[in-house]
Amino acid sequence: MLAASLACSVQVPPSLMATVFPSLTQLADTPLPPATQPAAGRPTPVPTAQNTPGGPATAAPTALPTLTPVATLANRVTNPQEQELENLYARVNPSIVSILVDLGAQGGAQGTGFVFDTAGHIVTNQHVVDGATAIEIDFPSGVKLAGKVLGSDPDADLAVIGLQGDVGQLTPLPLGDSDQVKVGQSVVAIGNPFGYAGTMTEGIVSGLGRTVASNRAAPGGGSYTAPDIIQTDAAINPGNSGGPLLNLSGEVIGINKALESQTGVNSGVGFAVASNTARQIVPYLIQNGKYVYPYLGMNAQEDISLALAQQLHLPQANGVYVAGVVPGGPVDQAGLKGDSAAANQQLHGDGDLIVSVDGHKAQGFSQLMSETIPNPWWSSPPARPRPGGPAARRAGSCPARPTLRPRAAPAIRRSWPASIPPRPA
Repeated sequence: MLAASLACSVQVPPSLMATVFPSLTQLADTPLPPATQPAAGRPTPVPTAQNTPGGPATAAPTALPTLTPVATLANRVTNPQEQELENLYARVNPSIVSILVDLGAQGGAQGTGFVFDTAGHIVTNQHVVDGATAIEIDFPSGVKLAGKVLGSDPDADLAVIGLQGDVGQLTPLPLGDSDQVKVGQSVVAIGNPFGYAGTMTEGIVSGLGRTVASNRAAPGGGSYTAPDIIQTDAAINPGNSGGPLLNLSGEVIGINKALESQTGVNSGVGFAVASNTARQIVPYLIQNGKYVYPYLGMNAQEDISLALAQQLHLPQANGVYVAGVVPGGPVDQAGLKGDSAAANQQLHGDGDLIVSVDGHKAQGFSQLMSETIPNPWWSSPPARPRPGGPAARRAGSCPARPTLRPRAAPAIRRSWPASIPPRPA
């Protein structure tokens, strides 16, 4: 066994070791011959280090390359827009919360909200907290508190949560004036898509004055309409529900509500409730737990194309064509006439055409809703009667919308369900 061990070992004398592995210090100290100019017809000699007797020749060492320092977070250069976004996020994110909802036997869900005032009221979407048996509010600071729904509005898809406990000093997010928002304006959305808390996405306002169906059914099988919706291409995904859509000044101009998608993930078309709608409704939700809307009691054509205007013999291709009225409703009492066609049948063209409300042009149904919904009373809706139809009359005050059961979910949803289940730890 010892012989086998020795046979496998090789003893190398120190002199030979120095020959095979010359000292780097020795090579560095070895003087090099001076450079020579090439003579005509003779090659330039290549300098070599001193050879160790009996050992191989070694080439002269080369100088180490000079390394260029890599940019770090401390010395990198940022452009002004990037710095603006960084500052915006640092300023507003502490006031944006993650909402964990216990739905009992249905499981759980997750959404987003933001601090509305120093009293600890959190604003979010109604569909985030719908059916909640327990609510947890998580702040970016790590503070976690229980929450209680104080009021909700399924038509505007808004809800207010009260904090159960002391969170310390709160910084509310300011509400901007959504009437001043312009298409093309830069915006950011901050929320918890797919459970990833504090996610910020950037985009622009891509449309204004949109309408989406509310979360309640209307008489006759239709649905109420939520007006004055802001459209954005900032990425909105499940979990962003109830989070703020902000301008670059850090003002909330919308509350992210829904996305237009066949798959349930962002397609570049997201919707947000306008901040001026929230400004009007949220105080009522805090004080009374609900908001009472005016009720028109009519069905209308969403848009009038040139072909439809020609088919119905309308004098113009804009306005609101009254496709049907609810018997005894405000519009019926005002003397406006709906189309005589039965439901789901081709229109006959004998309904009235509303062209303005209180002197404001109503170019389409969404604009009509924007003019009437924010105001508690609908007084004097001028209408252009059809030839042979009733004359326009003044309408009295509008009663509240009737209370009905929640609208059944359609086969293809415009908005995601009450957000998403929270990610496992």
